Amino acid sequence: MMNGKEYLESLRDGRVVFLNGEKIDDVTTHPAYQNSARSISQLYDALHNPETAPILTTKTEEGHLTHKFFKASKNAQEMIEARDAIAEWSRMSFGFMGRTPDYKAAFTGSLGPFSDYYKGFEHNAKKWYTKATKDVPFCNHTIINPAMDRHKPLHENKEVFVRAVEERDDGIIVSGAKMVGTSAALTNYNFVANYSPVDLGEGDQSHALIFFVPMNAPGLKMISRQSYEQMAAMQGSPYDYPLSSRFDENDAVIVLDNVFIPWEDVFAYKNVQIANGFRAETGWLNRYTLHGCTRFAVKLDFMAGLLMKAAEMAGTSQFRGVQANIGEVIAWRNMFWAISTAMASDPLPGANGTVLPNSTYATAYRVFAPMVWPKVKLIFEQVVAGSLIQLPSSSKDFLNPEIRPYLDQYYKGSGGVTAEERVKLMKLVWDAIGTEFGGRNELYEINYAGNHENIRLETLKFADKNGQSAMFTSFVDAAMKDYDLSGWTNDKWINASNPKSSSLV
Repeated sequence: MMNGKEYLESLRDGRVVFLNGEKIDDVTTHPAYQNSARSISQLYDALHNPETAPILTTKTEEGHLTHKFFKASKNAQEMIEARDAIAEWSRMSFGFMGRTPDYKAAFTGSLGPFSDYYKGFEHNAKKWYTKATKDVPFCNHTIINPAMDRHKPLHENKEVFVRAVEERDDGIIVSGAKMVGTSAALTNYNFVANYSPVDLGEGDQSHALIFFVPMNAPGLKMISRQSYEQMAAMQGSPYDYPLSSRFDENDAVIVLDNVFIPWEDVFAYKNVQIANGFRAETGWLNRYTLHGCTRFAVKLDFMAGLLMKAAEMAGTSQFRGVQANIGEVIAWRNMFWAISTAMASDPLPGANGTVLPNSTYATAYRVFAPMVWPKVKLIFEQVVAGSLIQLPSSSKDFLNPEIRPYLDQYYKGSGGVTAEERVKLMKLVWDAIGTEFGGRNELYEINYAGNHENIRLETLKFADKNGQSAMFTSFVDAAMKDYDLSGWTNDKWINASNPKSSSLV
């Protein structure tokens, strides 16, 4: 497993990243990416820290250490421990980094036990499972096509999709673009698949692909969105932007311009069935929702504490309405921890003696999390209210002796809290919900699991597949069998006008 220093060194590999018209030479030293890269490096250092390593790491069957979620779990106890390892890493970013290296372990951790699913590429799946458990690489993923011309049939827009444009003896050449590569500039590999591919017309299945590609592969280019980390560095200090300045998972569009993919990094090639089914059939959906739910629960731990401290500093913590709102945030926090625990402690059987997080509980997380984050944000806006916009412009105001006395007098908090302390907290709240970083986080939480209709439709489909739907309707049938037009048909019930009924004892 890499340590933090080795991780940072792995990013100095000639990768091509563009931001604000500039080609970035080194993401580990550029102000748009350097602190986020350091945040990830601290995760890798934690794997080797004697205090955190027991929580985070375990040994594989081959005898090497790995992160617990990178290894396929064999029972509920191992799954709980993997969940706790996810939480340990997540706490290091207070839940604000969602695509940490263990997120993609949701996929790589299933490659070993489910290797037979990848017909024709079974050996590749096994090899990548071993590689991932041994190296613990940081992988991003892109499975969505760019949002353009979606009203057109696929064959009229296929030049946009990542597809195989040439087949060679040693691999394939791919071209196209994918979104959204979260933290792509800071990762080692890009996992590429297509969401629900079908024929592109006349039997063309060239985009029914699954593969990994190194981030420095010739022809691979990343076009980043604006960097909130860099904006934070330009506009103020960490005091003003404590989250933006270190946890910005810069998203990027990945352009693959005639990129060579060797066969050993391919898991599906021109195979619609495998490309369409791997999310549900190999446990990735089960595993990534465990990661997402746990990370979200950690984030709500932080938000509950943040709201409590904001109310205390404002002198409103004893107000009945404020307490009710804090109680609601805690209730949501409790619910997501309960879902996470249920997913891990009541797992489903996987392949080859492994277990998977319970997908039934996962569907609840997928539907409710996008609804809850806006509710939590609204509670902050209503409870903390105007305190969020009466803040001084930046930490530099405290350094100006002409206005410092006014700040100390009029910005202080309740119970002896100094102005410097209160403004520091309010800046933290605003960065969580109000800055561009906060706005991106809201968009992320709302769309994390997919589009709002599909996550509900998939909940129904899961219920149909696992027998829940039949159980629900048969439950209703049992109630309706107790009576008909003539009265009670079940002798446990009394109907004086129905001579067929007996007394209820």
